[in-house]
Amino acid sequence: MTSVRARLGARLRAWLKKLRRLIGSEPQDKEQLVELLKDARRRALFDAEALSMMEGVLQVADLRVRDIMIPRVDVVCVRRDDPLEEILKVAVESAHSRFPVIGDDKGEVVGILLAKDLLPLCVHNDKERRVFNVRGLLRSAVFVPESKRLNVLLKEFRTSRNHMAVVVDEYGNAAGVVTIEDVLEQIVGEIEDEHDFDEGPPIFKRSAREYTAKARTTIEEFNDYFGSDFPGEEFDTMGGLVVNAFGYLPKRGERTQISRFRFTVMRADSRRIHLLGVQPPASEDSRYEKPDG
Repeated sequence: MTSVRARLGARLRAWLKKLRRLIGSEPQDKEQLVELLKDARRRALFDAEALSMMEGVLQVADLRVRDIMIPRVDVVCVRRDDPLEEILKVAVESAHSRFPVIGDDKGEVVGILLAKDLLPLCVHNDKERRVFNVRGLLRSAVFVPESKRLNVLLKEFRTSRNHMAVVVDEYGNAAGVVTIEDVLEQIVGEIEDEHDFDEGPPIFKRSAREYTAKARTTIEEFNDYFGSDFPGEEFDTMGGLVVNAFGYLPKRGERTQISRFRFTVMRADSRRIHLLGVQPPASEDSRYEKPDG
């Protein structure tokens, strides 16, 4: 492992040396490095997809779990005391590979159930199915705080070989889940999944002044939720409104101000925005005290 890292480090140093020679300056901070990479792209040293991934790698260190986690209300889970038929129904309808198993409520995660562990039960006889107890299939859940940086989490995923972690708030309650796919999407772009955005509310409250909104949320839905008055004649969705404000298709992490709302692009690919972070006007926070989950 050490020799591999040494070789990779040597290659990176050689690559940066080549870029410095071609461009003529050494970056002093991350912003200058990004500009250097963009200039290298214009010189056709690599393609646009490679540039996007390199920018994603740089951004991962600045993002935290709370920025990309699947909020608790959107998590597909099974209950510890559910019968096998109910669990199989959830597994088939969601098409997910992993499920948090909860106790009395979604804030209490007791383990993780893998869909593949259910396959043998599909061919068992009725007697074996009647004595089914999900506790025998549970795998230990990994818990991470909302504040953990994504680069640290990705390293932990790689070393532990886990693919899912339960995100906990300051009180130790489950606030959501995050998967290795969620982290990798920040680097390689959206990994298309027909189930990713079909479930859950269009707008979710993360904290007193932070919300997430699906880009396909209609302007009417957004106005109804926040009491705002964005016009809906030209665009149908908030994604269209935000792209118009930028004047181009923005990338992850880019921010813009529309009226008194601040929008941050949380998920996007080369074709469209998927998820937005929303900060409403500070002076009007009390209007948005809506319970979620």
